[in-house]
Amino acid sequence: MRQTLWREIWVLAGLVAVCFTLGTLTRHPFFFTAVALGGYIALQLWRLHQLHKWLLSDKRGEVPDASGPWGDVFHAVHKLVRQNARRTDELTDALTRFQSAAAAMPDAVVFLSEHEEIEWANPSAATLLGVDFPRDRGMRLANLLRDPDFTRYLYRADFSEPLEMDSPASPHLMVSLQIVPFGARLKLILARDITRLQRLEQMRRTFVANVSHELRTPVTVLSGYIETLQDIEQIRPEELKKHLATMHEQALRMQRLVDDLLMLSRLETAPRPKEEIIDVPALLAGLKEQAEILSGEARHHITLDAQPGLTLLGSREELHSAFMNLINNAVRYTPAAGNIALRWFAENEAAKFSVADTGEGIAAEHIPRLTERFYRVDTARSRASGGTGLGLSIVKHVLLRHNAHLEVQSEIGHGSTFTCVFPANRAVKNAAAHNAEVLLTAGI
Repeated sequence: MRQTLWREIWVLAGLVAVCFTLGTLTRHPFFFTAVALGGYIALQLWRLHQLHKWLLSDKRGEVPDASGPWGDVFHAVHKLVRQNARRTDELTDALTRFQSAAAAMPDAVVFLSEHEEIEWANPSAATLLGVDFPRDRGMRLANLLRDPDFTRYLYRADFSEPLEMDSPASPHLMVSLQIVPFGARLKLILARDITRLQRLEQMRRTFVANVSHELRTPVTVLSGYIETLQDIEQIRPEELKKHLATMHEQALRMQRLVDDLLMLSRLETAPRPKEEIIDVPALLAGLKEQAEILSGEARHHITLDAQPGLTLLGSREELHSAFMNLINNAVRYTPAAGNIALRWFAENEAAKFSVADTGEGIAAEHIPRLTERFYRVDTARSRASGGTGLGLSIVKHVLLRHNAHLEVQSEIGHGSTFTCVFPANRAVKNAAAHNAEVLLTAGI
């Protein structure tokens, strides 16, 4: 550029010298010199006009023809324009990728201007915050989220802790909202669905309260009897036996509760035990005998229909606990002389164990919550029968560890049927039994 500028200076100096010499010969040196300078200035103005016109046009890729310093200027500006276009494309691509990633996020993302106006929002913002982009572009967020807690949070300028609030778009959802200031008074709004976490926390609080309540009753009874025995100087043997029997009963109740809590803890935290092929018909035969003993004077009619040779891959201890809990529930809640049917069979490539009883049945609104800890349809009746309220929770966790699930069918006044459904990859048929089935099917 410097060499071109000096060359242009020499050209101008030569032009002035030539015009001044010609003017001297014609006795008008200043006139010719002025004409030469005017022509030179006009050429520069024309080049300047070309530059202005080129900058305003859409054809910046076509550099105008020019020589001297103006040619260097055109090429330098063209280079800057190309660099700027490349940087613009890179920034546009980065912004597009960022918006695509933000749009795919399950959390709500909203950008606010310095005046708290909505500049951009992802689709999740419509579900969690009721902010629909681009419909709500330019609107103040405080006018859309008419929540006093949010308004105070937005304007107090202390965003160290998130705000938990009901979702303005879906009242049944709970969201955790965080404001992140950045740039020149700009704000980024992040909102996450914490409904499940809130429910888990509520379940934890309920669980702690229920455990405390369940343990308080037998402890209170035991303490009361012990104080009574300490205060009585002379007590008849029959009264002592009665008190000791009650104390033993309450101690067993606490033991059952602690055992079930420990079982649940193992199912939730311990790694899966070594699995084995379990002879389910033999296992159920033993459980049927235990159920008949538990039935006692109620004299329930308990039947077992187990498909021969149908075994199961799993943990014997865990399945024993799950099956026994289902059978015990049927015995406890079925009236005296009622029927309890145990079935182990293969159906639709799945292995199933069902317990059907002729008890009072369960209302439909209670069925979805039966596997919750300490959930009882009839609290007084459940405690009177000796249940801990954890049996079906244990069943659910055992089945989950065996890739299985529990199905419940019940009708008030007609009894209930609980069915454990195991996937086909856990059911193992004994070869001899399988061959017998094939012969029976073929009629041989």
